[in-house]
Amino acid sequence: MDILLKMHMMWGVMVLLFLLSIFLPKQKISPVLLRISYLVMLGSGIGMLFYIHFPLFYMIKGLLAILLIGVMEMLLGRTKRREPVLPFWILFILLIILVPAMGYGYIHF
Repeated sequence: MDILLKMHMMWGVMVLLFLLSIFLPKQKISPVLLRISYLVMLGSGIGMLFYIHFPLFYMIKGLLAILLIGVMEMLLGRTKRREPVLPFWILFILLIILVPAMGYGYIHF
């Protein structure tokens, strides 16, 4: 469980890779590393869900995290195609605050 938790806490690295991918669109390595970090986050999150027997709160957090990954990918694609992105940035900011706050226990129900 401890190794899954440590792997899962790399969300800061994921956000950094995302910002690099957005603001330095010509380079190719950060989007690849970003997608690898998605897989690590999903794998470690699913592993922890198995370990703690699927409580509803963390399943909701997981769904929001998957939504966050989708929003990040939409931002990358729309930015590359020069399409409007403001609603996705708003959703990204809300989710990037909500998901870690749930994970660290600041928000609980």
